Amino acid sequence: PWKCSRCGKTFAYKNDLKRHVRTHTGEKPFACSVCGQRFSWRESLKRHMRVHTGEKPFACSDCGQRFSQDANLKRHMRIHTGEKPFACSDCGQRFSQKGALKKHTRTHTGEKQFACSVCGQRISSRETLQIHKRTHIGEKPFACSVCGQRFSEKRTLKTHTRTHTGEKPFACSVCGQRYSQKGTLKAHTRTHTGEKTFACLICGQRFSWRVSLKTHVTTHTGEKPFACSVCGKRFSEKGTLKTHTRTHTGEKPFACSVCGQRYHQKGTLKKHTRTHTGEKRFACLICGRRFSWRGSLKTHVRTHTGEKPFSCSVCGQRFSQKDHVINHTRTHTGEKPFSCSVCGQRFSENGRLKKHVRTHTGQKPFSCSVCGQRFSRKTHTAEKPFSCSVCGQRFSQRGNLKVHLRTHTGEKPFACSVCGQRFSLKGNLNAHKRTHTGEKSFACSVCCQSFMWKYQIKNHKCVDEMNICQ
Repeated sequence: PWKCSRCGKTFAYKNDLKRHVRTHTGEKPFACSVCGQRFSWRESLKRHMRVHTGEKPFACSDCGQRFSQDANLKRHMRIHTGEKPFACSDCGQRFSQKGALKKHTRTHTGEKQFACSVCGQRISSRETLQIHKRTHIGEKPFACSVCGQRFSEKRTLKTHTRTHTGEKPFACSVCGQRYSQKGTLKAHTRTHTGEKTFACLICGQRFSWRVSLKTHVTTHTGEKPFACSVCGKRFSEKGTLKTHTRTHTGEKPFACSVCGQRYHQKGTLKKHTRTHTGEKRFACLICGRRFSWRGSLKTHVRTHTGEKPFSCSVCGQRFSQKDHVINHTRTHTGEKPFSCSVCGQRFSENGRLKKHVRTHTGQKPFSCSVCGQRFSRKTHTAEKPFSCSVCGQRFSQRGNLKVHLRTHTGEKPFACSVCGQRFSLKGNLNAHKRTHTGEKSFACSVCCQSFMWKYQIKNHKCVDEMNICQ
């Protein structure tokens, strides 16, 4: 036998020893005639030459795909056979390729042996490092053949292509819902299992999705790394910035297939679709009432719990809904951001503006299911679904109940900016203000005499056509 003088390994043939010695010396006697690259073994040079010639002598017997190396064919065959000969010694997960097992092992060891030469960030795999470097140079070598959009990763292009083809190859084994991305399916599965694999290291709160954890962490750090290039507003999530940018561009990429209405956000379109389908997927666990939107259910539950998480920064009054505290705050500021395009009258709430506009258009969107008569407000039926929790009196509108409750609580949210006197109704405050301004809002259509109070014009009478008033 022939023995290596460096490591002591023995060989049956002298040529085998000679080849082995090159692993110690680094000698590369075989050079490529095309590019000059050198190799330690003749077989390696032979395989390399196929890069230049394009020769692929090894063919798959199942699908016919051809390969330049026998080892690549063997790896490919495992796609058909499902063979996974490489097992993780820590968790038992199996892999079809040794390289995939090697990468997986680093998830246990935490090893990151590859460092970015630009920013110093350490990466666990060479391929991921190569992709990471493109974030510095802005390289996007993969282009979509349909729309021309470019990507830094081949897999991202593959996923993007499905937005054109509509392909959804990943199906949920529980409900059958299909997805274009494997990761989205994996995330969806947690809605069935309730699994929350991602934990916050600061407060311990757990989440079903990594992106939810990442967003949550910013509530501790206050970090907002994504800035709008137009207005400078900063965001904690890249997706939120992307959505915000559409407020500047006016882009509405999501269209309803039923009515054609377009939206800035996919989630808003999804919610809108339920107005056509009538789907109410969110149910109250207390009373069983169902809702089309999660936010509506969340708000409804507060009618059972009495929770009022939103408070007025001026007077401290608490509310169950955020939009209620916003509307309430305007009673302090006097702000009326909604104006009528016909007469210019301004309102503090959008709902009141909508009602007012109907006085101009004559629109009557509510119809009686019994007689078919149409109305501008939901007041035709004798139904009074809103009841006072103190005295039991019932009302047809929530707003009327709200006003009534002040007779029990003594609340007077409307204050005069001149003398400070408070009122339970906004209309009473407006009437009171006239005692300071001397304004006479009520005018006689015959003699044009003006009055401060409505009852005065009712009592006023004009005598004959001479326009003599008494």
